[in-house]
Amino acid sequence: MNRKTDLMKHFLVQNAVPIVFLVVSAFAIPISQFSGSYLIQEMLVRLSRNSFLVLSLLIPIMAGMGLNFGMVLGAMAGQIGLIFISDWNVVGVHGMLLAAIISTPLAMLLGWLCGVVLNKAKGREMVTSFILGFFMNGVYQLIVLYGFGSVVPITNPNMVLSRGYGIRNVTNLEGIRKCLDSLLPVSVQGIDVPLATFILIGFFCLFVVWFRRTKLGQDMRAVGQDMNVARAAGIPVERTRLISIVISTVLACYGQIIFLQNIGTMNTYNSHEQAGMFAIASLLVGGASVTKASIFNVFLGVVLFHLMFVVSPMAGKYLIGEAQLGEYFRVFVSYGIISLALVLHAWRRQKDSDRARRGLRGAEE
Repeated sequence: MNRKTDLMKHFLVQNAVPIVFLVVSAFAIPISQFSGSYLIQEMLVRLSRNSFLVLSLLIPIMAGMGLNFGMVLGAMAGQIGLIFISDWNVVGVHGMLLAAIISTPLAMLLGWLCGVVLNKAKGREMVTSFILGFFMNGVYQLIVLYGFGSVVPITNPNMVLSRGYGIRNVTNLEGIRKCLDSLLPVSVQGIDVPLATFILIGFFCLFVVWFRRTKLGQDMRAVGQDMNVARAAGIPVERTRLISIVISTVLACYGQIIFLQNIGTMNTYNSHEQAGMFAIASLLVGGASVTKASIFNVFLGVVLFHLMFVVSPMAGKYLIGEAQLGEYFRVFVSYGIISLALVLHAWRRQKDSDRARRGLRGAEE
């Protein structure tokens, strides 16, 4: 009986965050009065929009580098590619591909820079990547606000500020809006399914599964478990960690392009910040931790996190007459869940250590 109780406690500790979100969602959905078909449609749209970004976080976690807050560097690179194709008026899937081609070298460069910095800050990767994201955000804004239109030629006057240089706060992506989502249109009982986007996400999932079995993937797992043992085994630890960040940054670049083609507009100076924070929060809501994450955690987290985003404003309106409460709750959730997950990570490590010691004492007896 004690063993069953211990296993139950262990399960609750490991899955505390998704359980809390399931309970809150079960409470909020009936109050919001949304129909089932509406919620299914919203979840399909948000799964297609956000899953690629969240999946890009898996590889650094596998390499033991925690939550890659530096993924915003890849999002910035993707947005620069989108600015260029908007200026050149390249539309449709061809425009998306051109944006990806333009932004890939920049994403690789930024990923390499991030990897070099994080190799100098072993054990403090998350806070370092978080601060690095703030720093590069300043560089990005400087380039886009002062470089584009002056140093970098922009021919579309509708994109440039009235002073003659600098990109406007909102960039219109109407030319590529839902071009991937609508490539293979499928409708099931009035619910639109973005099949092409899900096929692309499916290929990405297969890539992650395949990558884990490769030599490089095995090296990353070994580095993630113990850097000293991996180094003693002849694995180039710094190089492996750097490659994981470069791959994650490039994938985040593609994920941001997919995200913004679904939206159809781009907040030129802030879209990347929201993408990084919401992607990390979604992964943590799915039950992932700083050291362990799976594809299942990605999809579960996106559904639970964004389900809360959809139902909370209306639930707040019908419950207390203030829809604005739901908006405040969104901000609270996105930042609070990251803090909660980090606290739970430390708690889990302590509980796992206690559990291992109890098991060792039982084996000795």
